[in-house]
Amino acid sequence: MAAKDLYSVLGVQRTASADDIKKSYRKLARKYHPDVNPGNKDAEERFKEVSQAHDILSDTEKRKLYDQFGMDGLQAGFDANQARAQRAWAGAGGGAEEASARGGGFRYSNFEDIFGDMFGGGAHPGPQPGQDIEAALDVDLLDAIRGVSTQISLDRPETCPTCNGSGSDPQSETVCPECQGRGQVQAGRGPISMMRTCPRCHGARRIGTRVCATCHGEGQTMHRERLNVKIPAGVDEGSRVRVAGKGAAGRGGGPPGDLYIVVRVRPHPLLERKGNDLYLDVPVTVSEAVMGASIGVPTPDGPVRVKVPPGSQSGKRLRIRAHGVPALKGGGRGDLYIRLMVQVPVDGGEEVRDAVRKLDSGYGKDPRSELRL
Repeated sequence: MAAKDLYSVLGVQRTASADDIKKSYRKLARKYHPDVNPGNKDAEERFKEVSQAHDILSDTEKRKLYDQFGMDGLQAGFDANQARAQRAWAGAGGGAEEASARGGGFRYSNFEDIFGDMFGGGAHPGPQPGQDIEAALDVDLLDAIRGVSTQISLDRPETCPTCNGSGSDPQSETVCPECQGRGQVQAGRGPISMMRTCPRCHGARRIGTRVCATCHGEGQTMHRERLNVKIPAGVDEGSRVRVAGKGAAGRGGGPPGDLYIVVRVRPHPLLERKGNDLYLDVPVTVSEAVMGASIGVPTPDGPVRVKVPPGSQSGKRLRIRAHGVPALKGGGRGDLYIRLMVQVPVDGGEEVRDAVRKLDSGYGKDPRSELRL
């Protein structure tokens, strides 16, 4: 079955900008995330497809290789310069005529045939990097603003300790008869002499006749691990934090993949976040609103003093600069906006009621005189 086009997976055009790709990924990731669709295997597979497409298309170099060579261009050991040379040579007519003249008897019918020869007709190359994995992490809004170091537990695929990733019982291994233990065989003819990974032993140089009893031929086992992770200040809902080398183990000596922590931010009972700005309702007394005052206001960085102007109405908004959310990639931080909420005494006795009657004389006119629909 042909691999799905990564642009189609994300629902964007091939000319899509980096922002378009990011927006589409976030939308689809929220829709198909396993936590939103528990037990739904189709949604889980769709989420994996969307994540893989985003990982490739959001990386400038990977996207360039994919646009030129498809998924073959992302294979471990792929040489783009050699592939371009083969393409130019085959396009110039050297692929068939030259082979026949040499008695080789082979013919490249299309560019995929060249890749097949380079990589062993679709066989796995030797060292392969491990897959990236994802884990969700819930954090409080204040931790998202300030940053936090925490621990997470997750199951990671690791190289099988019994067979060292080969998938075969070590006691049954013998020298590969295909490559005679060299791990490589001669590739197709062309302007550049090439060797390809042995299609039988996949570069391991030895093959086994029995499956490993520990991993049942998978070459990997699941391992529970507890990791210390650092969540940077300024993360938002859906932010992905990369932990290098903590994904699935590689195969054939390949490097491990990466772990991506998907952040989910719990709402705060008092603070509200909009972009990098924060909003907070602050109660003030009638006298503070009428006469003005200096009041203490809590912020993510600690309490600060704020001047309440005389005659402030309930709902008046004041700005505290640079006390909002720090930008993830630098460039300062947002502001904290406070909204004054005038609080009246619930029951202060006759003296309070007398004071309120005197206060009424200061209005001059009905405060609702201009209230019309």
